Amino acid sequence: MSIETPTALILGGTGRSGSLLADRLAQRGFSPRTAARSGADVRFDWDDPATHAEALRGADRLYLVTPTLRLRYAAQVAAFLDRAEAAGVRHVTLLSVHYADQAPTEADFAAVEADLVARHGITHSILRPAWVMQNFADEHLPLVDGAIVAPSAGGTEAFVDAADIAAVAAETLLDPAAHAGAAYALTGPQALTFQDVADTLARVSGRPVAYHDVDQEAWINGALAAGLPADYAVVLRWLTGAIVSGNGSLPTGDVEKVTGRPATTFRDFAERHAHAWTTEAT
Repeated sequence: MSIETPTALILGGTGRSGSLLADRLAQRGFSPRTAARSGADVRFDWDDPATHAEALRGADRLYLVTPTLRLRYAAQVAAFLDRAEAAGVRHVTLLSVHYADQAPTEADFAAVEADLVARHGITHSILRPAWVMQNFADEHLPLVDGAIVAPSAGGTEAFVDAADIAAVAAETLLDPAAHAGAAYALTGPQALTFQDVADTLARVSGRPVAYHDVDQEAWINGALAAGLPADYAVVLRWLTGAIVSGNGSLPTGDVEKVTGRPATTFRDFAERHAHAWTTEAT
């Protein structure tokens, strides 16, 4: 009699943590199934429920990445989780946000966590990462004329490597019972200022990198002008406001607690991704 191989459905499977998670699971002999609007193993669109059944087929565990750049999505996620339970999913690892319990009530971060916790037919693990280091290597916080431009008022953040998020997620999906009911605050090992980040990028790239601390509202308006939804300003204000007010994330040690190895330093991350800044055009 054959035994079916457990399958993990990875939403956001082409994203920063999802793609790395799929690789980690495959390396451990597990069966990952990536899902995204394009470029993944299966097509998945939050706004097209017709894509949900095929994505869920045969999956018994789920990496849940909620709809992005939206405020209200808890009902949509709840309906999907109902379907996931009915399809045989027995564990969900949710990618949430740091300090989700302090998020603006206009956004559904805490609501999704509460829904998941209240479900008795599935186990869950919740990941609450700090700002990811990859923000500095992609379009989120790119160098502009050789400078990082963001509001901080000198505040710090314990930036976390997306690879560490993936590593923790992998452990929760490989052994759900060991992490059932857990909530992990994922950070790097150091609380850094944006100037610290700029100095590290300069050392790694061998070129000058400055930091420009700009007005928070001006930065938010610039992000909206670049195409972010207008109502998402409330989330941008909250995320940057935590740093500006001196309440940015602090190192927790949860990455090491779960994986058995220290969290990645920003210097190690920067050296691994040095090409992102050595080829950046000013």
